[in-house]
Amino acid sequence: MSLLKLQNVSKVYQQGQIQVQALKDIQLEVQEGEFLALVGPSGSGKTTLLNIIGGLDDSSTGSVILNNIELTCLKESELSDFRLFQLGFIFQAYNLVPVLSALENVELVTLLQGRPAKECRERAEHYLNLVGLKAMKDRRPSALSGGQQQRVAVARALAAEPRLVLADEPTANLDSENATALLDIMHRLSHEEKTTFIFSTHDQRVMERAERIVSLRDGQIYQDQVKGE
Repeated sequence: MSLLKLQNVSKVYQQGQIQVQALKDIQLEVQEGEFLALVGPSGSGKTTLLNIIGGLDDSSTGSVILNNIELTCLKESELSDFRLFQLGFIFQAYNLVPVLSALENVELVTLLQGRPAKECRERAEHYLNLVGLKAMKDRRPSALSGGQQQRVAVARALAAEPRLVLADEPTANLDSENATALLDIMHRLSHEEKTTFIFSTHDQRVMERAERIVSLRDGQIYQDQVKGE
């Protein structure tokens, strides 16, 4: 079942008198439960494409259809609700709330979804345990290492039960053991719960685990490879 469809998506940024073409005529269809990596050199358009898929940035032309809803047609309030319930984000900069504990950071999105407080607490504890941070649940981000903060961000994204998780360099700050463990968790969820994952990455460990690799160069897709085909 198709979850995501991008049709003729382009993005142009204005820098002073200069127009920069970040993406050009992107055509991409992603099926439910896919485990996909966007790869390419810096400046190839990976992060811009992730941001457009997630409704964090607008495309200059084209359409983005996610779960049969065209994002470009949504009002800002509708888009905000759509992101809350349909999308999970794992940012390279973590984006944790500094005054909240690890547990409270993971709880936050589920509370915003309107779930009962008891369920939010149970889900937060479950996913922190899943990423190996049960013992760190009461620590604030400043008392966690970069790798631990990244794992809190992963737990927060998964706790909300999104249809699609968008991850920008999710393993960049993790050692091999923790990176492998996290990729195992996400890979299992893609198969068992049909959660779809799209990674923007330079990490060979992610590329090896990905089932489909979409390669970008100069804002265009130049290769789209499904492993085993």
